[in-house]
Amino acid sequence: MAKIPVPNTFQPVDDFVDEAWEQIRAIPGADRVFYGASEAANFSKIWHGLGIAQAIVMRDPKRALKTSAALGIEASLVNGPIKSLFERERPDVAPEDRPMKLRKPKTSSFPSGHASAAVVAASFLTPGMHPVGKMLVRILAFIVSTSRIHVKIHHATDVAAGAATGWVLARAIKPLLHRLLR
Repeated sequence: MAKIPVPNTFQPVDDFVDEAWEQIRAIPGADRVFYGASEAANFSKIWHGLGIAQAIVMRDPKRALKTSAALGIEASLVNGPIKSLFERERPDVAPEDRPMKLRKPKTSSFPSGHASAAVVAASFLTPGMHPVGKMLVRILAFIVSTSRIHVKIHHATDVAAGAATGWVLARAIKPLLHRLLR
């Protein structure tokens, strides 16, 4: 099956964001934050952990089940059929040019699975939370998503497309899981 190439028209946006992001890469400690966030979000570990913690605090195990189930559906769709539709190379960076060790996925760069999972997780974790908690979860989702730009595993448009994909998937998955896990 022929893959859909990501348009070259995205390249100026990606180049602009990557060049601007160099200012953030120069901030002391930024690598620790973004590499750490990227690593913690591999396989959605951070999101499953937060879902479990939330279920314990709220004494509602179904919250963790819904979050984990949503993340499982998201990962199955994004890392399977959705990424396999598109042809896009990841940013060309030699491993020695990364200040910290990082796993480089073999799937298409488009869309970002970290970004889609972050949006799905935030949409399942935040209902019923105190506004400060909601803000913190959303900031964490933003850090995880943009960490993929920082560590040069994704282009900015991959991250934007991943966030949009996560938003659509969360809206589709929520009613289904609420019916199944009442």
